[in-house]
Amino acid sequence: MANKFAQGVYTPKNPQKFVGKKNPYYRSSWELAFMRMCDDHPYVLEWASENLKIPYQNPMTGKFTVYVPDFSIKYKDKKGSTKVEVIEIKPGAQTTMESAKSQSQKASVVLNAAKWKAAHEWCKRKGIHFRVLNESHMFANAGKRKRK
Repeated sequence: MANKFAQGVYTPKNPQKFVGKKNPYYRSSWELAFMRMCDDHPYVLEWASENLKIPYQNPMTGKFTVYVPDFSIKYKDKKGSTKVEVIEIKPGAQTTMESAKSQSQKASVVLNAAKWKAAHEWCKRKGIHFRVLNESHMFANAGKRKRK
């Protein structure tokens, strides 16, 4: 059975902005879109893919393990301040119980909540921001065009 998700290795057009040791691997078209945005956006100063390991306790097994967020980025905001964020990209169905339809999605929500709680706490200690993006965040303006 063929995988229904876009997957592959991304080659940065602006390699000086990418701070990984090898070209990043994307596991979805959303991750690919985010990589392209980081690579192209003039305010993104640095970006990395799967470069952090955050310890957390798996609520299903009770075992301690690590969570590897999708991205970390360093950028200039509209005011010119430098910001650092850790970004996770997930479908809405894996982010809230209200969005989850299947038992599998509900289990993903529980596991993700534990990972994200650990990530929020880890980031807070480091003075950076953690954010989860889903399709409603990434594509909110996709249909809107500026009028000339």
